[in-house]
Amino acid sequence: MSFSPRYLVLALMFFFGPILSASAEPRTVRIAVLAFLDTETMDSQWAPLLAHLATALPGYTPVLVQLDQAALQAAVTTQSVDFVITNPGNYVALEMEFGISRIATLDTAQAPSPVRAVGSAVIVRADRQDLRSLADLAGKRVIAVGENAFGGFQVAWREFVQLGIDPFTDFAQLDFVGLPMHKVTDAVTAGRADAGIVRACTIESLPARLSSGFRVLSPRREPDFPCQTSTRLYPDWPIATLRSTPPALAKSVATALLAMPVTVEGMSWTVPADYQAVHELFRELQTGPYSYLKESTLRAAVVRYWPLVLMLATLMVAWIIYTVRVEYLVQARTTALRQALDERKAIEERMRVHQEQVEHLSRLSILGELSGTLAHEINQPLASIGNYAQSLVLRVDNGRVTDAAVREASLEIAGQAARAAGILSRIRGFSRKRATVRERRVLAELVRETVVLFLGMLSNRPEIRVDEGTAANCAVEVDPLQIQQIMLNLLKNGLDAMQDLPDDQRRLDILLRPDKGTLHIAVRDYGRGLAPEAREHLFEPFFTTKPDGLGLGLSICTTIIEAHGGHLSAQPPAEGPGLVFTFTLPIHD
Repeated sequence: MSFSPRYLVLALMFFFGPILSASAEPRTVRIAVLAFLDTETMDSQWAPLLAHLATALPGYTPVLVQLDQAALQAAVTTQSVDFVITNPGNYVALEMEFGISRIATLDTAQAPSPVRAVGSAVIVRADRQDLRSLADLAGKRVIAVGENAFGGFQVAWREFVQLGIDPFTDFAQLDFVGLPMHKVTDAVTAGRADAGIVRACTIESLPARLSSGFRVLSPRREPDFPCQTSTRLYPDWPIATLRSTPPALAKSVATALLAMPVTVEGMSWTVPADYQAVHELFRELQTGPYSYLKESTLRAAVVRYWPLVLMLATLMVAWIIYTVRVEYLVQARTTALRQALDERKAIEERMRVHQEQVEHLSRLSILGELSGTLAHEINQPLASIGNYAQSLVLRVDNGRVTDAAVREASLEIAGQAARAAGILSRIRGFSRKRATVRERRVLAELVRETVVLFLGMLSNRPEIRVDEGTAANCAVEVDPLQIQQIMLNLLKNGLDAMQDLPDDQRRLDILLRPDKGTLHIAVRDYGRGLAPEAREHLFEPFFTTKPDGLGLGLSICTTIIEAHGGHLSAQPPAEGPGLVFTFTLPIHD
């Protein structure tokens, strides 16, 4: 049995046609708006918004739902709308109670900015010369839209409170007539109230013959705001999504609003404004979402904060369980902690010993580098001793020994032996291994001792100039042996840098200068200097410019100086050849 293609197409259209037509129907987007004017005016005011959304969101049909505050809250409760456009006060209340979230803020031409757009005007008849300021309304009849009306009462309420006036007790009469707002202006015109509270710009929107019959009390000077206001200004109306609004739809609407061009009436939308000023108003008045601040009883606190009370009770039970468990575990962990501390102390002790060994090896390395000249220096007094001893033997053999000759030879032998012993004593003191000990020393004296030690190790001694300046009596708290090690290392490096110079041109300068509690010690040579790229790595371990160097001397010197609270650096001199090493130490008063 075969089917004609025409019948197959008709069958598919019969079964799937209703589904396709249903899916093609546009989805209705319900936008609830707080109606503070008559229906016709509200439709005209929001018509450009609906037209723009209908164009920007193909497949959706935006519908405006005008509601008063009670109906608007009911619609949010039942989630029967997708978006809400309302005044700042009503938005904050719905945000805190139902979690609605603003996606854009209204930006109108008459407001200087979206964050300074909504205020209240307290109006009286123009012929009421007895009423000049807000303070004059104490004991008078006042009319407003409603206790929950933001621009129609609450904004002005805050100003009255700051003047020490309670609208609910200090007015002779306070009446709420509801929306639309012209009910307030009609009551003031008819004399049923001495003053009325309306949203700012309400009077300016009236025909001139009607607006001239009113006067605004205590007008404030708000820059660039075209209307008279008796209060400070607050952010403009937001549009907000409900928790039930699909995120994709919310994103599309937000994108469309921000792309909406300015209408003929001056309406557009901008990024969501900061509504913290509205929260501050409600907290100060203890109303709206902050009305609980008026209550003070324990029962009211429990009812108000029952989620917090439940959370605290849960935390208390958890804390008790946790405390018992911690008490159980603390004993077991104490032993492990003690073991960890003991291991840490052992590691620190090993590190200290290792550091001392490294410093000791560094000192021995300096002596090793100077061993050739040191042997020559010690050999001189030994040779002199041998010569004088041989001279005495020859005199004895020749029978020409006299008391004077024996005395002269003995004194020379003793002097040369003392010279050799002095050299060895200084070297032994420098090279011995011992723990770090800090003491108070005058640094100039320590520098002079180091220079003597250094020159005593050399046969061809360079010229060393020491300029103590005003630092002759400056004391520091240091390990003398470690500072000598640093000085010897810098002097040895300076001498090595001048190996290519004739002996009479080899010179080292040592300069001491105090500056604001810090002593600067500079050692300069007149050698070939160093390239900038070499200076960048000069203090890194194992970096050296010497063919037989290990690259540890300056690295160890840096560690020692930093341990003393100082700093070691190298830079070319201001004039002439060479290199200047400078290290600092805190002055000890």
